[in-house]
Amino acid sequence: MKQTLNELMRMSRICRMVFATCLGSFILVIFYFQSMFQPVMRRNPFMVDGCCRKGSRNALQELYNPTQPELSGAAVLHQARRDQVVDACRVYSASSRKRRVLTPGDLKHLVVDEDHELIYCYVPKVACTNWKRVMMVLTGRGKYSDPMDIPSNEAHIPSNLKTLNQYTIAEINHRLKNYLKFLFVREPFERLVSAYRNKFTLKYNSSFHKRFGTRIIRRYRKNATQDALLNGADVKFKEFAEYLVDPATQRDGPLNEHWQTAYQLCHPCHIHYDLVGKYETLEEDANYVLRLVGVGDSLRFPSYAKSTRTTDAMTAQFFSNISTQQQIQLYQLYKLDFLMFNYSTPSYLRLD
Repeated sequence: MKQTLNELMRMSRICRMVFATCLGSFILVIFYFQSMFQPVMRRNPFMVDGCCRKGSRNALQELYNPTQPELSGAAVLHQARRDQVVDACRVYSASSRKRRVLTPGDLKHLVVDEDHELIYCYVPKVACTNWKRVMMVLTGRGKYSDPMDIPSNEAHIPSNLKTLNQYTIAEINHRLKNYLKFLFVREPFERLVSAYRNKFTLKYNSSFHKRFGTRIIRRYRKNATQDALLNGADVKFKEFAEYLVDPATQRDGPLNEHWQTAYQLCHPCHIHYDLVGKYETLEEDANYVLRLVGVGDSLRFPSYAKSTRTTDAMTAQFFSNISTQQQIQLYQLYKLDFLMFNYSTPSYLRLD
């Protein structure tokens, strides 16, 4: 009996030790993710521990300690953008009771370039096709030279680029600490209208019509025709807006990436982004990244067709066709993107 009791006590001690070890490892991961956006972001990351390859400066060093005079002005601009994100995160954290820790599954939008020590979080409808093309050139080791030679559908094949969720926890932490991390954002409602126009008004996007259009029409259109219910090809913006703000949609799970917020896709309050580029200054900001990497002389970011771009005036026209209540609800849904990335409340909104 006494021997059995001793055995039980020994097993109990072993279990407690294993549990403590696992808990400690888990807490380390939690600590890292939760500390990424704290005020230490202002420190120079190379004053104590460098992270560069031997005999060369990497993009992260060039961002925080520019050796090229023409990059100094941009460094000040991007410090201001980082500060804006930090301030918004601090306010949000103080007002929110929600506390969550990132998992590897939250990192599927972060594309990794090992050769140039870059991490790019892609946000759909913010030039992400061209950025994926550029990342394929950077990671292709000579396979590609011109981004525009890469077909758009090929840029979106998951196996063509490696994402951060494919690494171990230790590898994830190392890359988040030592690689230059960047994302590109866009005025939230312009991005939303751009997504609507692309996914619901173009005939070739039949997969979106089937997957989302039929559901939206079934829920929100009275006396819908059989053709509309079957094909979902003529979703109105008002119906799309109603779908987005419906609590039932939130219960269905995360929004589709094309209209999910940049905040939810890239987690800027958990991950410290060194550079926030903007769609409004796309070519300037994108080519700044390429200069930091050291490929600015041989690789330029592709220009885009401004004639087909969704503009502020176009967005205002779409929003004039939805109710004041829907406008208020949509603003609340995308409010963090407005605040975090310093976008003004649109003048066309009826928020009173």
